[in-house]
Amino acid sequence: MKKLVCLLVSLVLVFAMATALADITVGIVNNPPSESGYREANVKDFEAVFSAENGYEAKTFYSLKNDEQLAAAQQFITDGVDYLLISAAATTGWDQVLTSAQENGIGVFLFDRMIDCDESLYEAAVVSDMANQGVTAVDWLLSQNLPEYNVIHIQGVMGNDAQIGRTAALDEQAAAGTVHIVVQQTAEWSADTAKEIVESVINSGEPFNVIYAENDDMAKGAVQALDEHGITHGVNGDVIIMGFDTNKWALRELKAGSWNYDGQCSPFQAQVISDMIQKLEAGESLDLESKQVISVEKGFDAKTLTDEDIETYGLGE
Repeated sequence: MKKLVCLLVSLVLVFAMATALADITVGIVNNPPSESGYREANVKDFEAVFSAENGYEAKTFYSLKNDEQLAAAQQFITDGVDYLLISAAATTGWDQVLTSAQENGIGVFLFDRMIDCDESLYEAAVVSDMANQGVTAVDWLLSQNLPEYNVIHIQGVMGNDAQIGRTAALDEQAAAGTVHIVVQQTAEWSADTAKEIVESVINSGEPFNVIYAENDDMAKGAVQALDEHGITHGVNGDVIIMGFDTNKWALRELKAGSWNYDGQCSPFQAQVISDMIQKLEAGESLDLESKQVISVEKGFDAKTLTDEDIETYGLGE
């Protein structure tokens, strides 16, 4: 009898330990790392934090298409993950999926980009203020006091939070007549497509003196087109070059005077979300003043950028 009791106690302890050590399952819906240097850093950050070593079982899905992301998120809900982490390809269309997650007791965290939904449908959103990124960039541009602003505006994938925010401030100035938009076209984050857009404007003969590209890769493609046509750019050049994301290679272009401005977009949200998940798992409240946790970001000017800035804020190598 005593042996049986000991055996039962041992089994209970083993079960308790196994339960305590059970991984927290997270379904991560993100854009693919090939999208940009920013996204590569973002994906690596989430892989490092939501690892088996840190007590997580991570299921991941990557796509630039909102419908594919929605289907993957719903599958993660069906799979019974504990938490759903989303960087949405588009801001709309998520209400049904998020409601389904809530009905199934799955906590939702948004990261990088906002979704247009009621905030009751997610625990927190650890995001960049994309609209402020646009305002900061456009304020910098206007501070250059050019006689006129003829802008090639190269947009990211249409309908996502980054594109909407970085576009809005420039659109506002265009509507006010402060800047003239020579062309406004999406390159969907692609350097090659951005190059084609700029080549088309060059071939048209329409004058321009600013390229406002909504990420670093598109700015790079735009510069390639200028170089091939012998058009100067950057500090003391004929064309101002503006990008976003602060990849190290892009900041080095600023330091060399080849570009003029780069707007920071921090990809490091994973640890903040993990800390929140651990609080919820411990039965604690998140006790947030706002469900939107905004990353602190800045813009960098080629004339004031330092090597220390590159090492501190630059992404990648």
